[in-house]
Amino acid sequence: METTGTHCMVELYDCPSELLNDKKAITQALREAVDVGMADLLGEVSHQFTPQGVTALGLLSESHISIHTWPEHGYAAADVFTCGQRADAEKACLYLVDALQANRHEFIKLIRGTGGPSRIASGGLSAEVDEPVGNLA
Repeated sequence: METTGTHCMVELYDCPSELLNDKKAITQALREAVDVGMADLLGEVSHQFTPQGVTALGLLSESHISIHTWPEHGYAAADVFTCGQRADAEKACLYLVDALQANRHEFIKLIRGTGGPSRIASGGLSAEVDEPVGNLA
């Protein structure tokens, strides 16, 4: 079965708290990640939380991108899900490591919709899993 898409997630640690609490900077990082990943941004929404934190979401013609920040912990979580042949979820997601100035990160890549084993990569390592990731609900 042909895959339906690629879903990449990155855990970003030890990021500057002032950067993670800057809605304009987070939104710009999201837009730049979309460009780096050669995706098409259809729309976006972002929210500044009180007392701190930002969430930015982008609707892509290929699927979605999201960034969630916790400045008080120097932590951000991001994911990019793309389908089709042109967009590159991995490049978009890994761009955010530099854009958000993470001192360390963990990266996971899932190949979605294979009907068989999914390839998972974390921290530069990859392994086959016996069964696809199931319903978490």
